[in-house]
Amino acid sequence: MYSDDDLNAAVNAGIFSQEAVHDFRSLVEQRQHTALADEEHFRLLSGFNDIFVVIACTLLLGSVAWLGSLLAPAAGAAAVAAGAWGLAEYFVRRRRMALPAIALLGAFVVACPVSILALLGQDNRPDELMVLAGGGSAALAAWLHWRRFRVPLTVAAGTGALLLTIIGLLFSAIPALRQYTAPMLLAGGMATFALAMFWDKQDPARLQRQSDVAFWLHLLAAPLMVHSFFDMLGILQGTASLPALIAVLGLYGLFAVVSLAIDRRALMVSALAYVLYAFSHLLQTAGLAADGFAVAGLLIGGGLLTLSAFWQHCRRALLPRLPARWLASLPPLQ
Repeated sequence: MYSDDDLNAAVNAGIFSQEAVHDFRSLVEQRQHTALADEEHFRLLSGFNDIFVVIACTLLLGSVAWLGSLLAPAAGAAAVAAGAWGLAEYFVRRRRMALPAIALLGAFVVACPVSILALLGQDNRPDELMVLAGGGSAALAAWLHWRRFRVPLTVAAGTGALLLTIIGLLFSAIPALRQYTAPMLLAGGMATFALAMFWDKQDPARLQRQSDVAFWLHLLAAPLMVHSFFDMLGILQGTASLPALIAVLGLYGLFAVVSLAIDRRALMVSALAYVLYAFSHLLQTAGLAADGFAVAGLLIGGGLLTLSAFWQHCRRALLPRLPARWLASLPPLQ
């Protein structure tokens, strides 16, 4: 198994010419009847050995954490962080294995703040210090990991840690802000979405590492924005009115338009559970009390499959209708 990064490395090493790689990609697009950029490729598994290595790493790091915690809780977490970094030197930096890269990144980014917080303890420590120590150390760990290993998920992990740190510090400093959790998460999601678009703009053809980074950032931004929107509409509390339920469907239509424009599907996937609930509730009010959810799933599932089959056709119909100044920031038509 190989990725676009491997093909680009082969070009840089002089093994293949750029024209040969371009012709190969064109052939794959013709065989699959779709543009490669349309597929939103990202590496998760390069083979079953990835799963084998992750299981072995989990057993090893779990044992290290157990033995280290016999000395002190902080020692166990620090040992996991050191072990995850050491394993990444071989399995990520040298072997470039996809799933172990994600697992070892998670172990390192979680173990670092756990060790810091265990060292600080919780007795007579201000909340602001604990939030700053935990979130800040997680963000710093993600930054260090990115500098060394360049795992695409790392940027999203660091961004999420930074957002949690900022929101946690604001809550600690101004407790009254807790009632504005949804708008703050929405603001964080929109900032993450803007960052994802920044990375996407660097690789509109979806062939380089920047596109993988943008993929994970979109995957982080989407639930932050979607959850906040629907929380403010009262969907999560089950108190939404009929106009709010209709607004949910309208928002999903807007998310579909945005997804088509940016050629990403994360927004639509994140909002799917909410729109299923809203649509089934609307059908129940129309008299389909028992079968509302099934009918909603049938209609929405069929619609999504149709949209997937004609994704680029829909983009061709949508993009010419957008302002010209927006098109420079959007992926080109395939």
